[in-house]
Amino acid sequence: MIRSGRHYLDALDDGREIWLDGERVKDVTTHPAFRATAASLAGLYDLAHDPAHRPVLGADGVHRAFVVPRTHADLVARRQAYKVWAEASYGFLGRTPDYMASGAAGFAALPRLFTTDTFDGADNVLAFHRRLAENDLYCAFTITNPRSGTGADDLLVKAVEERDGGIVVRGAKTIGSGAVFADEVLVGTIEPLAPHDVDHALCFSLPIDTPGLRLVSRTSYEGRARGVFDNPLSSRFDENDAMLICDDVFVPWERVLTYRNVESTAAMWWGTPAYLNFVHQAATRFWTKLEFLTGLAILLTRSNGTYELPAVTQSVGRLLGMVAQAKAFVLAAEASYEQVDGGCGGVAPGTEISWAQRIMAGEIYPRAVQEIKGLAGGAVIQLPASGEDLLHPELGPLVARYLKAPGSTAKDRVKLLKLAWDALGSEFASRHEQYERFYHGAPHVYLSMQTTAGGADACERLARACFDGYDLTDGGTGTTGGGADGGGKAAGAGPAGAGHAFAADGARP
Repeated sequence: MIRSGRHYLDALDDGREIWLDGERVKDVTTHPAFRATAASLAGLYDLAHDPAHRPVLGADGVHRAFVVPRTHADLVARRQAYKVWAEASYGFLGRTPDYMASGAAGFAALPRLFTTDTFDGADNVLAFHRRLAENDLYCAFTITNPRSGTGADDLLVKAVEERDGGIVVRGAKTIGSGAVFADEVLVGTIEPLAPHDVDHALCFSLPIDTPGLRLVSRTSYEGRARGVFDNPLSSRFDENDAMLICDDVFVPWERVLTYRNVESTAAMWWGTPAYLNFVHQAATRFWTKLEFLTGLAILLTRSNGTYELPAVTQSVGRLLGMVAQAKAFVLAAEASYEQVDGGCGGVAPGTEISWAQRIMAGEIYPRAVQEIKGLAGGAVIQLPASGEDLLHPELGPLVARYLKAPGSTAKDRVKLLKLAWDALGSEFASRHEQYERFYHGAPHVYLSMQTTAGGADACERLARACFDGYDLTDGGTGTTGGGADGGGKAAGAGPAGAGHAFAADGARP
């Protein structure tokens, strides 16, 4: 990997058009709303040059997330790289550069899906993957359409002109998490399109400084933070979300991945391993985030002197169980890996477990937050407005006297409670709770998708084996499992192998 944190930060000063609070931001690396998070992202790149992390983060001269995995061991190695970066932000930076890197590797694993009768993007997608990998680029994406009721179609990104050298696009996309810090942005759609809606069926990637491309930032939690002591998470790990607006932006043909084809515009996410790779990275980060929150709960209860209480011990045990669930989903997805394109495209995490992780994460995160809030109690509400109060010559001694706890100084207690509030109750924390609920899309989408991910047939077959294994003539003998009925048939037996969801080697029967 050739990129250092300094190299990354220098690349951000490129004249990109970022807007916040009605003003254009001249340089995200120096602006108070973005500079600390930019520095945190730069720190990720520097980790790759640390001898302790280089073997984990790098492979074949690039970040490991860019490498197409060929074996289960490759998936494990990729997850270990994800974990290093996730721990650097305690799981609060979601769309770090390895997220889209893994997606690009997913595209490159099955480039033929980008070849259609309307446009051949196979070479372009391979060049996209190679460009990102070789230059260690940070690519964000904007793939969600704005919702504005009647006439909304006129607001969505589409090509308004074709030229010899490319297309001109106009429209908007939303929830560009991390886009203000990225080198490039992938613009597409992951939402279902009607078969005839070829106007919006396109995907392309552009440098953030492309003329006519604007990013309108939401409120910056970093910008509102008082400092690291008072806002230890939001002051450093606010990856931001932005709306992308294309105002007659020119896109060269070589930057176009899909064009005027509904099938390929959807298949790039669902037909390649790209989305499965996304879930792998996100699941590793989610596991790390739950580890942090559970550790925070332990620190709080130890500070409160309540850790040994039976009710508190049970609550911490419940949180540790959530951590184990999150970890289990990651390991199970790796262990149930699938071959891509008959092995020609390497391997990907198992679909069934990956899809199920989306359900688990969206449901478990709010429960974990509420559990820890209950353990924290009201102490997180009544805190000094600033850590500076502790240093005031008149106020400081009073704060030190009344906010200390057994075995803990007032400074350490205030510091811990401010960390807890930033993670659990601040505006930054509220964004993260909503973010985790919808990280993988709306529940009605991923719950429906789970029914097609596999597993339903085995469940039905097992229930059918029981249902078909007895009748009125059995006389209610109550035999189970291997008991024989009057016809010499095992009472619990159905079709051959029906009572087993998996064969001995773990494969589906």
